[in-house]
Amino acid sequence: MAYKTHIQFSTRQFFHEVGGIAKFTGRFFKYIFRYRFEGREFINQCYKVGYQSLLLIGITALILGLVLTIQIRPIVAGLGAESWMPNLVFISIVTELGPVMFALIFAGKVGSGIGAELSSMRVSDQIDAMEVSATKPFNFLVVSRVSATTVMLPLLIFFGDFLAFMGSFIGLKAYTGISFQLFYTRAFSEFFFRDISPATIKSIFFGFFIGLISCYMGYNSGRGTEGVGKAANAAVVASSLVIFLLDLLAVQLADLLINFPRG
Repeated sequence: MAYKTHIQFSTRQFFHEVGGIAKFTGRFFKYIFRYRFEGREFINQCYKVGYQSLLLIGITALILGLVLTIQIRPIVAGLGAESWMPNLVFISIVTELGPVMFALIFAGKVGSGIGAELSSMRVSDQIDAMEVSATKPFNFLVVSRVSATTVMLPLLIFFGDFLAFMGSFIGLKAYTGISFQLFYTRAFSEFFFRDISPATIKSIFFGFFIGLISCYMGYNSGRGTEGVGKAANAAVVASSLVIFLLDLLAVQLADLLINFPRG
């Protein structure tokens, strides 16, 4: 009986959070179109979530391209298709591995930071003081951060894809001595715009929901120091789950569009 009650409570809490996030999303679009956009704070947040994430994304991307090439090369070479390696690695990183992996890293670093920052402001009554003074804290704290994550994550993913490309070249050159010109030619020989457009679109959604969910968890956190930790943890967990769900949805939609019968 206690287990059943716990399940019912968890289900009720889950749908309560989903409803809260939906309402929070509606409030975001209301504020971004109705009130003055905080341009200076937006630029400040772009620096925080973008520039300060370059090193982590860059190191991860370089290692990703290097390790992926080293792991796949023996298999592809055994099939006599080693010339396909640059194109195979590049397309797999650009279309799937890069957006998802870099978004997860972004959620862990930036999402937890936003959740902890806003929840600490809630605990210390700074948000309440801003609401009393009629300074529209939602516009200043939430809209600017969500806009920054939406803009900066796709740019970080492009940056990560490039470094993963360079890591793949380093890994392949160490074994085959391939020139960069030949590697570049083979990598882009079967690469088309339709390969990058779905990844770019879903990276925009990744950035939007990471910022939105992190702001929601921090803005509506509980009181006390315990609420700060819970908000930061919930921001990362919920954002990561949404990334996987959005990626699954994007893969299914892309498959339907590719196989859609054209009369």
